Amino acid sequence: MTNKPESLRQRAEALHLHGVLAHWDEVATSDWIESLVQWEEDGRAQRSLERRLKNAHLGRFNPLCDFDWKWPTRCDRAAVEALMTLEFLREAANVVLVGPNGVGKTMLAQNIAYQALIGGHTVLFTSAGQMLGDMAALDSDSALRSRLRYYAAPDFLCVDEVGYLSYSNRHADLLFELISRRYESKSTLITTNKAFTDWNDVFPNAGCVVSLVDRLVHHAEVIAIEGESYRLKQANERAALQAKKRKSKAGTAP
Repeated sequence: MTNKPESLRQRAEALHLHGVLAHWDEVATSDWIESLVQWEEDGRAQRSLERRLKNAHLGRFNPLCDFDWKWPTRCDRAAVEALMTLEFLREAANVVLVGPNGVGKTMLAQNIAYQALIGGHTVLFTSAGQMLGDMAALDSDSALRSRLRYYAAPDFLCVDEVGYLSYSNRHADLLFELISRRYESKSTLITTNKAFTDWNDVFPNAGCVVSLVDRLVHHAEVIAIEGESYRLKQANERAALQAKKRKSKAGTAP
């Protein structure tokens, strides 16, 4: 109990509550001081989370509890759940989710990113097309350096949909530069529908592809997901339901 006032003072100092600190000897043992410090900590934590959520550009997504683990023919659930502990962020390790369209790669990536936000980390979620197009469109070196710093800065960078488009050598060089800047210092998550052996199709004639993949997968958790498209399954189910409703209405019509 004797350490409580000192602990409170340290928390007040961390919050820069200079007015309170100036009168600390008068208020240190007051009943309300701990509540005041706690309210300020909670308020700042909430504002920080809201700001980081806004800057992350996660968009709307379904929670992990809605993921149908029985649908993919291959998906290492234990590995995904281990990622949710965020241990890989502490190790500055990367994550690669590989699989065909519609098997839930983006949903899993968004949930991991959200967990990182809740854990106090800065996050940026972007598609490969948006990010690489954004950087490639810049003409001046200073603007490009600034944009590279923007994408290199977050604790956790999620790049969705690598492999859905093909890119020029300039795009490949920019991605290599970004991965190199984050290498062994910050974590990057990539979702892709292409095996690494097919990345030469994504970046045709780019000389840096081998080095890019090498740096990306070093210290990385690579999770392969296999199966039919869940979105296509849902679309077929909706179509069947609508057909059933139309048939039912037709049967009851006079």
